[in-house]
Amino acid sequence: MTYWRTYVTPRTLDDALAALRRSSGEARVVAGGTDLLLDLQQGRHAPVDTLVDVTRLPELAEVRIEAQTLFLGAAVTHASLAADDRLERHARALREACALIGGPQVRNVATLGGNVAHALPAADATIALLALGAQAEMATVDAGRQTVPLASLFAGPGQTTFDRARTILVGFYLPLRRSHQGSAFRRVMRPQGVAIAILNLAVWVELDEQACIADARVAAGPSAPTPQRLQSAERAMIGQPSSSVDYAAVSEAMRSESRLRSSAHRATADYRRHLLGVLLERTLPAALDDARRPPEDGA
Repeated sequence: MTYWRTYVTPRTLDDALAALRRSSGEARVVAGGTDLLLDLQQGRHAPVDTLVDVTRLPELAEVRIEAQTLFLGAAVTHASLAADDRLERHARALREACALIGGPQVRNVATLGGNVAHALPAADATIALLALGAQAEMATVDAGRQTVPLASLFAGPGQTTFDRARTILVGFYLPLRRSHQGSAFRRVMRPQGVAIAILNLAVWVELDEQACIADARVAAGPSAPTPQRLQSAERAMIGQPSSSVDYAAVSEAMRSESRLRSSAHRATADYRRHLLGVLLERTLPAALDDARRPPEDGA
């Protein structure tokens, strides 16, 4: 069976957009292909007219620091991100998430943009990006470039608010870590090695001069039909002394906002509700430890 008619490998972003524009049928962007190609082969996605391979676009393969911002190209692989010292300094939660995705073979080809574009509510890197306050840069056939909050990209499980046949994710912008800020990511999986987590959690915190939590961002997946932050949990954290967090109160806030469901392949909703508290007690202390790092280690 033929899954596509034309395979294009452009060398510039303009050429990639032009290939999407001139496709006579549905076009899709591909990089690692670890999700899309399986969907095509297993019949979850109809054959397409054109695949536009973006792995040779230099801008999408970049990781750079500029103007107090960390830019991560959408075609950078999870293996590269997991090994990048800049993520260890400025986005530890994302480095930890990328190190857990799939196995080594998958991490060597799967990309950050693919994780986001597949729009699964438990996507590990996506959950970490939400907690880190990421903005996404997109280039579209019709409207050119724009930068939007990451959370605005998702419409439902596997569904995006943008047209994947006419849009290229260029990359993601994260604020650089400052003194007294830190993040962490943890997850629970089935021991049989099913790739998608039973539940994952990413936490970003900022401490004030009294070592209380001054600000927080929390994201868990799958906690709703789309990747999302848990703002009730964030509010419950703020103002608490970092040395004596009321984990029970924060866990209850997480459960009150989450829309957990049972999955025949992974876990019941009740078990996931229990895991929210377990993951909080593993993830928040790690984020607080990251926030306590001396400024010179996070520069």
